[in-house]
Parts: sequence; C-alpha cells; structure tokens
Amino acid sequence: MSAKVICVTNQKGGVGKTTTAVNLCYYLAKFKHKILLVDFDPQGNATSGLGIDKNDDHLKTTMTEVMLGASSMQECIIPTKYKNFDLAPATPELANAEVEITNMQRKFVRLRDAIRSVAENYDYVIIDLPPSLSILTVNGMIASDYLLLPVQTEFYALEGVAQLLESMKLVMKQANPNLKLLGVVATMYDKRTSLSAQVFAEIKKYFKDLTFRTTIPRNVRVAEAPSHGVPVGAYDKFSKGAKAYKEFAKEVEERTK
Repeated sequence: MSAKVICVTNQKGGVGKTTTAVNLCYYLAKFKHKILLVDFDPQGNATSGLGIDKNDDHLKTTMTEVMLGASSMQECIIPTKYKNFDLAPATPELANAEVEITNMQRKFVRLRDAIRSVAENYDYVIIDLPPSLSILTVNGMIASDYLLLPVQTEFYALEGVAQLLESMKLVMKQANPNLKLLGVVATMYDKRTSLSAQVFAEIKKYFKDLTFRTTIPRNVRVAEAPSHGVPVGAYDKFSKGAKAYKEFAKEVEERTK
C-alpha cells in the first residue's frame, strides 16, 4: 500500500481550505481509510482545529523539524482522537524554516522525501498548504498526486486561480509530471443568494467535469467546530455542513479509486 497524496490549496485565504482538509480527512477515516493529515501551513490551523495546542511543550517535533532535517516524519506524527486519523502538526515556526529551506539542498523535494518515508502506512496523505505561492506550496505540489482546489462562491472567487494553475503547470513540467487536478469544490455556498449560484455556474463553466457535485454550504456549525478543536462531523454530525463534507469525501474516494 502506498498512499494517495492530495494537497489542498488556494492562494486566497479564508476560502475554507483548512476546514475542507480537516473534514475530508475525518470522513475518509470514518470510511475506514488510514489517513495522515500534514499541516503544512505556518498558521497551524489544522493542528489547532483538531484540538492540539500549538504552544504545548509536548509538541517537540513538528513539520518545521522535519523540513530542516532535524527529525524524521515518523517522529513528527501524532494520533488524533479519531480512529485511523493521524496528524503531522505545524506551528508558526514553519514560516521561519521557510527562509532556511531556501538555502538547503533538495529544497523543493524535502516534503516529498518525508512523505515517501511513511506513505506505505496510509491510504491517503492530505496536505494543508499555506494560502500563498511559496516554497512550501511548491514542496506540497511536488509531493502530491492530486491537487484539490476549494473555491469560495463569492465575488473574486476565481481571482488568483489562474495564477495557481500556472504554477501547477510549471511544477508538472519541471518536477512532477504526474500531478493532476483532482477537482474544484465550491465552499461557503449560500443557496439563498443568486451570487452563489452565479459563481458556481462560472466555476462549472471553467472547470467542467472537474467541479465536484457537492457544494459546501455556509453553515454556522462548520464555522464553530474548529474553535472547539473538532471536525464538524464530530461537533454536529446532523448539520448541513457535516452532511455536505461526508458526501464530498465520498466523491473524493470515487475520483481517487
């Protein structure tokens, strides 16, 4: 077994990228897949969104140490409260590490090497990338089989997407020819507004079959869950947001068979 590696990215912040990564992992684990979530965003929101204190002294090994070659990936991984679901945590120190990585050898494949060392233990490795086109993002794309793009159904939704896809093409050409766009998932969808419907239509027109059927609604429960340090499925499994993420995870499972 070698894991399917999916990076979740959008250079725009606040589009539900981390929420999508965390909840996708939660449901794939529920479907009995072995999951590793790699928090590769210096904000560390995936780590705190799973109830792990980024300032905890026990968190001695994070993705910072892995990227700097001070620790192995295996040493970094911790179990979450959920069966089949592990986490490689991140703290804001990862932003400082980024500067150091720039001067290191094999600077663009450090994440790929780290993931390969544990890949046979998992069915899926999901990487939560930072909302920027940085050396961390490039590492994430080079390490992945698939790129998943959450897009918010609001004004300027597709702004910056073209630039991200250009970067993806460049990575494919120069370093990872096997990288594929897994698809685009519409987030923060509000069916009461015509704007959401218009933006979703625009996404479908642009990405066609690569657009996921499931849309993630704007939902209070989805917004509240991270502050309680749990995925929305564990917070309120009957909420619209939880049901949507469950359906979305099924689609991801289908597309990566």
